[in-house]
Amino acid sequence: MAGLSFCGNNVTKNAYSVDTGMLNNGCFVDALNLVPHVFLLFITFPILFIGWGSQSSKVQIHHNTWLHFPGHNLRWILTFTLLFVHVCEIAEGIMDTNHLHLFMPAFMGFIAATTSVVYYHNIETSNFPKLLLALFIYWVLAFITKSIKLWKFAEYGVGVLHLRFCITALLVVLYGLLMAVEINVIRVRRYVFFANPQKVKPPEDLQDLGVRFLQPFVNLLSKATYWWMNPLIIGAHKRPIELKKIGKLPIAMRALTNYLKLKDAYEDQRVKKAPSIWRSMYRAFGRPILLSSTFRYLADLLGFAGPLCIYGIVEHLNKKPASTAPLFPTLSLSQPPLLAVLLFLALVLQRTFLQASYYVTIETGINLRGALLAMIYNKILRLSTSNMSMGEMTLGQINNLVAIETNQLMWFLFLCPNLWAMPVQIVMGVILLYYLLGTSALIGASVIVLLAPVQYLIATKLADTQKSTLDQSTERLKKTTEILKGIKLLKLYAWENIFCDSVEDTRGKELTSLRTFALYTSMSIFMNAAIPIAAVLVTFVSHALINKSKPSSSEAFAALALFHILVTPLFLLSTVVRFAVKAMVSVQKLGEFLQSDEIGDDSWRNGDMSVSLEACKKHPGATKAINRKQPLLYQMDSYEQPTRRPLRPNETEDVAVKVNSGFFTWGSNLSTLSDINICIPTGQLTMIVGQVGCGKSSLLLAMLGEMQTLSGKVYWSNKNRYSVGYATQKSWLLNATVEDNITFGSPFNKQRYKTVIDACSLQPDVDLLPFGDQTEIGERGINLSGGQRQRICVARALYQNTNIVFLDDPFSALDIHLSDHLMQEGILKFLQDDKRTVVLVTHKLQYLIHADWIIAMKDGSVLREGTLKDIQTHDVELYEHWKTLMNRQDQELEKDTEIDNCQTALERKTLRRAFYSREAKNQVDDDEEEEEEEEEDDDNMSTTTSRRSKIPWRVCWQYLSSGGFLMVFLMVFSKLLKHSVMVAIDYWLAEWTAKGNLLAGLPDSYYVPVFIILCGAGIALCLITSLTVEFLGLSAATNLHHNLLNKIIHAPIRFFDVTPLGQILNRFSADTNIIDQHIPPTLESLTRSTLLCLSAIGVIAFVTPSFLIALIPLAVSFYFIQKYFRVASKDLQDLDDSTQLPLLCHFSETAEGLTTIRAFRHESRFKQKMLELTDTNNTAYLFLSAANRWLEVRTDYLGAVIVLTAAVASIWSSGKNLPSSMVGLGLTYALTVTNYLNWVVRNLADLEVQMAAVKKVNSFLSTESENYEGSMDTSQVPEDWPQHGEIKIQDLCVRYDPLLKPVLKHVNVYINPGQKVGICGRTGSGKSSLSLAFFNMVDVFEGYSGFSLSSLPLSLSLSLSLSLSLSLSLSVPLCLSLCPSLQRTCTDDRLWEALEIAQLKNMVKALTGGLDAVVTEGGENFSVGQRQLFCLARAFVRKSSILIMDEATASIDMATENVLQKVVMTAFADRTVVTIAHLVSSILEAEQVLVFSAGQLVECDSAVNLLAQQDSLFSVLVRTHK
Repeated sequence: MAGLSFCGNNVTKNAYSVDTGMLNNGCFVDALNLVPHVFLLFITFPILFIGWGSQSSKVQIHHNTWLHFPGHNLRWILTFTLLFVHVCEIAEGIMDTNHLHLFMPAFMGFIAATTSVVYYHNIETSNFPKLLLALFIYWVLAFITKSIKLWKFAEYGVGVLHLRFCITALLVVLYGLLMAVEINVIRVRRYVFFANPQKVKPPEDLQDLGVRFLQPFVNLLSKATYWWMNPLIIGAHKRPIELKKIGKLPIAMRALTNYLKLKDAYEDQRVKKAPSIWRSMYRAFGRPILLSSTFRYLADLLGFAGPLCIYGIVEHLNKKPASTAPLFPTLSLSQPPLLAVLLFLALVLQRTFLQASYYVTIETGINLRGALLAMIYNKILRLSTSNMSMGEMTLGQINNLVAIETNQLMWFLFLCPNLWAMPVQIVMGVILLYYLLGTSALIGASVIVLLAPVQYLIATKLADTQKSTLDQSTERLKKTTEILKGIKLLKLYAWENIFCDSVEDTRGKELTSLRTFALYTSMSIFMNAAIPIAAVLVTFVSHALINKSKPSSSEAFAALALFHILVTPLFLLSTVVRFAVKAMVSVQKLGEFLQSDEIGDDSWRNGDMSVSLEACKKHPGATKAINRKQPLLYQMDSYEQPTRRPLRPNETEDVAVKVNSGFFTWGSNLSTLSDINICIPTGQLTMIVGQVGCGKSSLLLAMLGEMQTLSGKVYWSNKNRYSVGYATQKSWLLNATVEDNITFGSPFNKQRYKTVIDACSLQPDVDLLPFGDQTEIGERGINLSGGQRQRICVARALYQNTNIVFLDDPFSALDIHLSDHLMQEGILKFLQDDKRTVVLVTHKLQYLIHADWIIAMKDGSVLREGTLKDIQTHDVELYEHWKTLMNRQDQELEKDTEIDNCQTALERKTLRRAFYSREAKNQVDDDEEEEEEEEEDDDNMSTTTSRRSKIPWRVCWQYLSSGGFLMVFLMVFSKLLKHSVMVAIDYWLAEWTAKGNLLAGLPDSYYVPVFIILCGAGIALCLITSLTVEFLGLSAATNLHHNLLNKIIHAPIRFFDVTPLGQILNRFSADTNIIDQHIPPTLESLTRSTLLCLSAIGVIAFVTPSFLIALIPLAVSFYFIQKYFRVASKDLQDLDDSTQLPLLCHFSETAEGLTTIRAFRHESRFKQKMLELTDTNNTAYLFLSAANRWLEVRTDYLGAVIVLTAAVASIWSSGKNLPSSMVGLGLTYALTVTNYLNWVVRNLADLEVQMAAVKKVNSFLSTESENYEGSMDTSQVPEDWPQHGEIKIQDLCVRYDPLLKPVLKHVNVYINPGQKVGICGRTGSGKSSLSLAFFNMVDVFEGYSGFSLSSLPLSLSLSLSLSLSLSLSLSVPLCLSLCPSLQRTCTDDRLWEALEIAQLKNMVKALTGGLDAVVTEGGENFSVGQRQLFCLARAFVRKSSILIMDEATASIDMATENVLQKVVMTAFADRTVVTIAHLVSSILEAEQVLVFSAGQLVECDSAVNLLAQQDSLFSVLVRTHK
């Protein structure tokens, strides 16, 4: 026995004696144990240094750690356990004696074990298993030597009660297991003793270089610590993370893989009974959830190690240590240093398991969301059209399923392990509390349990309040949108303040809701902070009353730590229950959706058919040449039927589509189409005509199989079944480039593409777009006019190489020239030359002469079918009716031609103006960017890096200052006071429970009241702090929105030209929402976490000042971790947001364009795109989640190190008269740090992202306002200005922006009072710019107009009236739309008089509510013509001295226009009227005509005089427009 213990400095005979045999000498046995370790180090180090293993790689691997040998994870776990046991062995050896041989072999064993795992990792990476032989030999040798030592221990009677024996036994077991793992690798890989070693390739994913998400493939250490994320997170500092940097997802995580899993589970149940989504989810994703729950249970159980270790350490320090130590220490865990190490290891393991649990649930949740999205999308593609048209399934419902319900289920899955882990945690906590403090602990715990329902109630109220806030926000946003769309109108009439007040009223209601929301949020925060204080108060006071004694310091601080653990699950439980309820609702909605009606399973376009056209067609005729130069006026009688065109080479049947006895419906049992018997001849032009609503479009959809068939059948010939080119009546565009919209997935053919573009007259429009046909259009792109959208849809149908083309009313939004061009070039030439079957629905009867076959419809049935000759012969009445209609169309044709020319020109002009003004802004932006880039180039890399990682303090200060300095002071003061009181409570508890404290003589009756007062103050301060932060946020939100609204509404009109409407609206929607609801809770959480961490570090430093030395390296580590994480997190957050929008848009655009996608048979292409978009979004989300885990693991480990250093420092200081209660205080605080460190960083990162919203709002607050007061005071202007209505323009130069060229140059005009003046010129000549110059709406940089308008207060421009084609874009009652500013003084009689003059009285009288009838958004409940008449009525109401009419009669029929012209002449007989004419015919009677060209006034005389001059520009304009 003695020989085993003594060796080293005591050079005695026995120590080195081998008389009784070598193995009986303890020193020799320990020396023998060194041999295997030294052997391994000698063999492996050269191999590792030379790097021979990595060079001899048989398989080319592009990433670090792929190929896993058998038993990979088990080896890592065993090696870590081995390292831990070695640490224990070293500690035991050092504590026992200073003899070298007791800890030297253990130390070498630790190094060898570390080397073994590094060595193994390198061999595995290089896939060269032969070198593992060295490890095999090492495990065998180590096993043998340790077994000898154990055998000798047993021989000398050292048994299980001795720590050294237990450690040795554990090592023998571990070496044996590692040896077994090594034998298994030899067996599977056959790398020694076998003739044919097994060749292994990396997994399929890793042979694809695009896969960058490596979590499933890396080794266990990297998996647990997210080490593989380091390059990405550190690299984010140098350059932002882009989509290509995060690559693709591994196959197992892709939406398609998970969709197939879920679909199989769902379909398996369909066989037996109605499928359950819950069961399907469990079958598909149950296993990872069980794994996550296991990790969670382990983490929760390890969490209780903290309080128990605190109890052990403090309890042990309370007792006096024994004077003599035994020779062999018995197996005792009550040693404080050992407990400190155990506490550290327990914390590290607990946090590792917890993060692993989080990661697994998040990954599973994301996989589930991908699978559900794919399921929903597949269902959308098969949805019955009648479901959509009958309103059973709206676009909003589908969007909700995609954006809300799938996310609810994903979040539920994230939280669901809590459902079963939390009750266990609560029960365990309560049992331990009872064990420590007895009955009083149960009373304290009951406080927490009883208050949990209150938290649930608050959470429910919060959700309700959020809904009402959302409604108010929507209403406010709607009003703001209307104001911004009609801003020109408001500015021209100086109505900004009136409508601004209306928005402020709605904002007031919204703020009331937000106030309630803030109140409930602060109550929730208050409950969370106050419950632990209340529980501690009740527990210790009841303990003092029941037991008539104080608790010991070990019990008190262990109980305190337990209460901290208990609060989290109880607080979270209410949230989890709420999510569970929401998930149930979501599953119900999803189930209903997945069970809804589907379109017939390709029952359409079925059946082989060879039907002769003779059954349908009767009279062939001869061709007639068509004059394409003048296609306007057709004479139907003077034509003969064109002959049959030859068939396409691959078509043999005469009939492309045939319907027999078809009865079709849109969902009800009443048939929409009855008794349909038609034939569509192959390779010919068939036209379907009839009144509005007679079922023409429905007939096309019935043939496409979109309607429900009650009876009858649709037959398609073989060749035509697969795809149909289809242009719907309501144009449908993709969010893509013009080219992508036209080619629509077909291969690009330059010649064909150009022909189609020309046929649809799209070239001039494409030329105007900023990037030509590569410009993004659609919802998120450029807003095109209706006509432009329709022509792109027709171009798409033409471009596709399909045998059949269905065109549903392609001319409805086109003017006559474009219609003719499309008919001639697109349909008659391009499609017919291509021998394609065309079915055309149209109202333009003049094109009937081109039809090979006509189907006339009436009230849902076919009235007549045949050639035009047939109808002329057999149905004279119908033929005559068509002729009458055509004559009527011809009479309006000339007027239409002028209007339509003007309409197309106007569309293009609008487009050109939009880009003209944007270009100037982009130019400024580009210049600024270039300057920034130059600056950046001058700086070195580190400055750029620091710029990206800088916290936006300035913006934070702007935000806080907008909340008011008093609120900021209150918040800071109350927060500091609260945390001081919290520390005081715990310090007082330490004093109370201390044994030998200074106040030991004082009775409990002194401590208890002070403790109650402190706890009461703490609870009160919790309430105050939570309220101050929320109401500071509310105050800031109120001020920021108020300032933003006033700035924007009073911005110059130029600002709205150069700033896209979407961008302005974003400030009022998304950014305002972040400021209203997201910043306050983040700010609260950040300040709370930071102050908790600081107070904890302060307490530890106060208890053990030596801790401050260790704090410096910890603080440096923390600084770098947060610095790198914040930058990467921001980039990944942006990627997640930017990839979510295209996914949601893809769903909504698919639902809108279902019929088109199905007609073209492009379902699989759209599915593929959806899967790609889902995977892209999921990749960003997974990386963001992995980055969060990366941060949390590191901050948790830092927290564990803080606990260890605090514990070691406390134990070391306890020998120097440090009371054990103070040790307990320090350790309890150290434990809280681990919980809050990562929240500091995460909240900081969130706040940084959210502060971007404040920054964007502030950037708009720096916009210059219009000079509202002007250089003159309102009082200086004569009251009856302008007295006579004379207009004097001297040397006027106008431009839209200082950066742009002038649009008017040196204009000089004098207009006499009461004169009627006409202004004309070609498009873009500057006519409208002149009218804007009168109102000071543009930059008049030289000269002046009238009463020097540039110095006139804008409020006085009320005295002028402008009537222009701006719609009634505001949703207000009609009377307010006519005169909002005069609502108190303006009588109804005056309004009715104005409406009568404008020819609107009868129409308004017919409306429900009369003058109080509401104008809908954009004035949609009135026609364009009526909207323009309202603008005139508005001018009459104001009785201005000067009336300026811009495009006033552009959309009014001739009769009304003639009446109006007379009315204007009489009602404004004594006033000055300036008419800006786009139709020259409207100013032929003007007393003075101003003709503009390229911004210059070129002619100025009376209309008669100018017409007399044949070569005058005015004469030319009149002639060309006739």
